[in-house]
Amino acid sequence: MPPDKICKTIHQYNREPISAEQMEKLQEIARDYREVKNYVYLRYGGISSLPKLYPGYTIQNEMTKSGLREELQMPSVYFYLALFDALGDIKSQWARTKTKVQELIRKNENFSPEEKHYLRFLLKVSNAFEAVLNQKPMTLPSKIQKTYEALAAQVDTEKMHRYLCRQVRKYHVRQHTETADGFSISERAYRYKDHGIYISIKEKRKRIFVALTDHNQYNRQLYIKLYPERGGLEIKVPIDVTIKSHEDYQNQVGISIGMYTMLTTDQGHDYGDKLGQYEMEYADWIRLQTRRYRRNRDNNPGRKKYNTQKKRKLEQLHNYMNQELNRFLQTEKPSTIYMVKLPKPKANGVNRTINHSVTMWQRGYIRRRLIQKCQEQSIELVEVLGKDISNECSNCGAIGIRQKGIFTCQTCGFQIKEKENTAKNARNRGLSGKIIY
Repeated sequence: MPPDKICKTIHQYNREPISAEQMEKLQEIARDYREVKNYVYLRYGGISSLPKLYPGYTIQNEMTKSGLREELQMPSVYFYLALFDALGDIKSQWARTKTKVQELIRKNENFSPEEKHYLRFLLKVSNAFEAVLNQKPMTLPSKIQKTYEALAAQVDTEKMHRYLCRQVRKYHVRQHTETADGFSISERAYRYKDHGIYISIKEKRKRIFVALTDHNQYNRQLYIKLYPERGGLEIKVPIDVTIKSHEDYQNQVGISIGMYTMLTTDQGHDYGDKLGQYEMEYADWIRLQTRRYRRNRDNNPGRKKYNTQKKRKLEQLHNYMNQELNRFLQTEKPSTIYMVKLPKPKANGVNRTINHSVTMWQRGYIRRRLIQKCQEQSIELVEVLGKDISNECSNCGAIGIRQKGIFTCQTCGFQIKEKENTAKNARNRGLSGKIIY
């Protein structure tokens, strides 16, 4: 993709409910898609298949000869998409395993710097990593081989190899999925026409027509998500969006993301000040529906209605967030935005109502949408170090106190809104280089 473009996912929906017969044919594809993915996970998700993962043509040839596609009577356009989808998942899982092992190596105080360096080398060089896990001779390109030999001379290689194998066995997961609610589809398997889309099914030369709510047409790989309980279908379309550049966007802006007010800037400007009200109403509605369902668990036909209402309320909440984010960018005109890296969710506290409301907090959605919008508008988004950022005085740097939304510094007497103080600290830390790379 050219550097002046980014990928964005848009959505299309069916205009009318899909009949039970047609939905069953689409679900049959989804079940076969799941079957192929689980077969690939089982056969190629282990250590012995590591040399085959890149670039993946060996696995493709083996899967062609396996006879699984003929057994399922699955069109090739779906079969090979499921295959490469599963391979992508396996590669991602190996990346997560390596990241976990690297973290353990960094925290292990019993290792010398030379031992840590050697283990990181094994994790970085794929051929070396595969050789250790499969207990094969170390055969590397000449220049890398010399580096390996120099590192190996400083450590007990057998001990290091045992440690690496032990951690991989402990943390690497062979994947499996039980969900069969969607599948990828290539251009060969669909056609836009008659204000809808024709989707190929397992029957030869047969397609299902689905009327859509818009008339947009695309020529790329799509993802079909099925909602059989309501006869619904969602099409996820990745498109390339041209990045916009604004000459008047020159400001350096620090922000603080909150639960009740979505964004507060270092100048004290608030955006999304009704977010807390909307999220509390949404959380209250979820709690009420949960209590009703538990009281009437054996005779409750309203799940379809509940899911429809929940989706509508969530869409309204997301629309409000996006409107406020757009207003923030158009008003503040930032070239760079500094924000604190959001902490991971903590264990439950003592107040169940507050716990539930925090669970409903859409902070992850806010962060994702802000990242997307910044990329589309050529705005740099920088995450800063967050330690004590809300307790530190933005005026003198001393530790102050927070009470009822107000920050007070007992050292210099500075008093300011708590969120505004955090936003100022985010900007100060960003400009001074205290950022997360």
